Amino acid sequence: MRPEEFLKILSQAARLKTTMRHCYTEGDRKESVADHSWRIALMAMLLTGVDEFRDLDMDKVIRMCLIHDLGESFTGDIPTFEKTDTDTVKEDDLFRNWVMSFPEPQRAEWRGLLKEMDALETKEAKLYKALDKLEALISHNESDLSTWLPLEYDLQLTYGQENIQFSEYLKAFRALIDAWTIDKIEKESGKGTVAAESVVE
Repeated sequence: MRPEEFLKILSQAARLKTTMRHCYTEGDRKESVADHSWRIALMAMLLTGVDEFRDLDMDKVIRMCLIHDLGESFTGDIPTFEKTDTDTVKEDDLFRNWVMSFPEPQRAEWRGLLKEMDALETKEAKLYKALDKLEALISHNESDLSTWLPLEYDLQLTYGQENIQFSEYLKAFRALIDAWTIDKIEKESGKGTVAAESVVE
C-alpha cells in the first residue's frame, strides 16, 4: 500500500468520527459511529480470555468490529427502526465499491471479512454481530431517558435477542443489561412494570 493510498483510506474512515448515531452519550452529546465501533472492538478484545470463546479467532472478530460500519462513512447512520432494505443495499454497495479500490492484499482481506460477516455462519461473525447489538443497548442505557423515543422502551428489551442465542455467556450478559434497563426505566419514569413484561426469556 502506497502512503497516498493509506492516507486516502484513513481520510474516508475519519468521517465516522463526525457521523452521529441516534444515541446520546453520558456527556449529553450524540454518539459517533467511531465511538460505537471502538467499543465493540474493545468488547471483543476483553472476551479473548473467556473460556467459551477460546477457540475463536478473536483478532478476526476485532477486525470485523472495526470495519463493520464503514459504509456509514458514505451514507450516514440510519437508526435500525427507520432503516429499509433499500438503505442497506445502498450502504453495502458503496462500502464494497470502496473496498474494491484498495490495493492488495488489503482488498482481499476486507472482501473476505465482509463475506463472512454477511453470511453470519462462523462463530467469529456471530460474535461480532452480537457485540454490535449489545453495545447499542449499553449506549442507550448510558444516555438520559429523555433522549429515548417511545418505541425504544420495548425495543431496548427485544433488540438483538436472536443474535445472542448461540452463547451462554452473552445470554447472561444480556440479562444483566436488561435488568439495568428495567431499573433505569423504573427509577427515571416509573414505566418499569410495563417494560419488564417485554423481556424475552
